[in-house]
Amino acid sequence: MPILSRPALVEHLVRTRIAGNVATPRDNNLSHYRKLANGDRHYWLGLELGDRWTDEQDVLAVMAERCGVNDDPAHRAGQDTIDPELTVDALDRAAARLRKAAAGKERVLFATGHPGALIDAHSRVAAALRARGCDIVRIPGGLVADEGYVVQFADVAVFERGASLWHTHSPEPMNAILDALGEDGRPDLVVADHGWAGRAGQRGVDSVGYADCNDPALFIGEAEGTMQVTIPLDDHVVDPRFYEPMTAYLLDAAGVGD
Repeated sequence: MPILSRPALVEHLVRTRIAGNVATPRDNNLSHYRKLANGDRHYWLGLELGDRWTDEQDVLAVMAERCGVNDDPAHRAGQDTIDPELTVDALDRAAARLRKAAAGKERVLFATGHPGALIDAHSRVAAALRARGCDIVRIPGGLVADEGYVVQFADVAVFERGASLWHTHSPEPMNAILDALGEDGRPDLVVADHGWAGRAGQRGVDSVGYADCNDPALFIGEAEGTMQVTIPLDDHVVDPRFYEPMTAYLLDAAGVGD
């Protein structure tokens, strides 16, 4: 796949609604910001936020700055946005961390709570890092969490229940992995999303995460320094292949592309 220039990637992100005018509506975003501020741990995505983010307007301010949502608190419904320039900025920061991982032949774990959308993007990065000598974590067998199983496909840890891969925000699958690996098997870097990324960062592992505009916790995590990088995007667009140019750009920027 040809590597897009930054302007061409921005255009692609907007055209496919990975960024720009995204599908997630404003009222859904604000509802999630309010629930995070009210202490609903489902929306903390594995982070421990204490009482530092009890004002919904403070959460909105972070999301406007780091994700590009509309910063007007009076805008309560309708269209909301992700700034594609912020998406590419975050991809560049993530690329710097991947470059470090490749240079040090680090031990890297990949995981996703969005297997229907992001598993291929994660898998491609895992393959590229393995080709540069990184140790891609193979999770132990038999792990259980949330009344299901933590399994691995194409080098990416996912949550399975009832013979199906599940969309999950829970941090418990990442807890199960890190507990089973122990200190000797601890990864140097986690590349993930949702509670998988947040809990890794909370437990002191360098963590790079993808996050949608209705998932404010990971952006707060980067603002506080718990997350290394949080990449704003719509994390489930209509065709997973839309992420391919973004992934190619990331790998090229990291110096680990083909």
